[in-house]
Amino acid sequence: MRELSWFERATVVTPGGVNSPARSFRSVGGDPPLVMSRGDGAYLIDVEGRRYIDYLAAFGPVILGHAHPAVTQAIQEASCEGTLLGTPHPSEIQLAEVLVDAIQGMDMVRLTTTGTEAVMSTIRLARAFTGRHLVIKFEGTYHGHSDGVLVKAGSGAATVGTADSLGVPPGVTDDVISLPFNDIERLEAALDQWGDRVACVLVEPVVGNMGIVLPRPGYLETLSRLAHRWGAVVIFDEVITAFRFHYGSVGSLLGVVPDLYALGKIIGGGLPAGAYGGRREIMQYVAPLGGMFQAGTLAGNPLSSAAGLATLRVLREEDPYPRMAHLAERLELGILDSAARHSIPVTINRMGSGFTVFFGPDAVWDYDTACVASKEQFAVFHQAMLREGVYLAPSRFEAWFVSAAHQESEVERTLDAVEVSMRQLRR
Repeated sequence: MRELSWFERATVVTPGGVNSPARSFRSVGGDPPLVMSRGDGAYLIDVEGRRYIDYLAAFGPVILGHAHPAVTQAIQEASCEGTLLGTPHPSEIQLAEVLVDAIQGMDMVRLTTTGTEAVMSTIRLARAFTGRHLVIKFEGTYHGHSDGVLVKAGSGAATVGTADSLGVPPGVTDDVISLPFNDIERLEAALDQWGDRVACVLVEPVVGNMGIVLPRPGYLETLSRLAHRWGAVVIFDEVITAFRFHYGSVGSLLGVVPDLYALGKIIGGGLPAGAYGGRREIMQYVAPLGGMFQAGTLAGNPLSSAAGLATLRVLREEDPYPRMAHLAERLELGILDSAARHSIPVTINRMGSGFTVFFGPDAVWDYDTACVASKEQFAVFHQAMLREGVYLAPSRFEAWFVSAAHQESEVERTLDAVEVSMRQLRR
């Protein structure tokens, strides 16, 4: 009898064979998802030993590349002193100090285990602070998988075609208002109608979960002003964006400081980590100082804290951001040039080292315009790039992430793969 492949074994014991639907290949067709055995710098290596240039970066956290020596050394040293203590620990205190120092407007911070927990906690905290219940979020933005934010969500939820998840009670979604991103008139109208009941306006300042989508000029400033006019808390979900485009928050890069932040991904250096924080007067509502309860056995654990500290130290001291942005720009221009040569309409949204390729001629400013991009063309392109040894996220709504481990040689090889893949799109 034939021996089962790793993925076939996974399908027996795991729904769909994956532990996150974002890892599924259902939206891109072709072969089953690849099972990777390890990462090495800018590469992923599958269980058959094949190497792929990696632009997934584990959906963002692996900004230094896989198995960076400073990070692996920090994890090894921390593991020798105990993986979990259940008490305050120097490394979690140091990580909190680094975050407060690096992020404008973050007076206090509470560490969590995931970005989902961080966002969920900011919403509860905003409700505790304001005494209100309504949440305004935006279509196509993904804020984790807690019940209240799975309303017209992006990323994995959009990829698998479930704008709203089964199992979410109607009473939960009754308290959530979902509006188009980048449409300030709709936001103003919603606040005029419900403003005195709105606890918070929750937004990805640069959206990363319907593809990279930037705010229109003045949008975030006006959003913040309108929310504060009605006494609502402004929350920036920077799980993807914090420390991705520069050393700090993207909010400060864009000149807008929210009341609360939710963080994750990069701050854990590839290990599970999240955090939320902001204005001191709001954070003092968090238990044990205040009555907003939130807890986590694994929060701030020594391994995640050590990995996060090591990652942030390298980012601060080596400042790889300009070089990563330069490589991403080379990829952007090369992809656009190849698409034009083959008469394939393509739009690219890029900020710094992250970008999304939309197969369509029109600008992408919100979820509706993101959905116009061809999923069929992306699926063919994704399969072709895999065959050429380039690993992309298996969703048209995700980003390409350039890491500090990528070099000019990887960019050249990637553009060669793009040329082959664009030719296949013309068939």
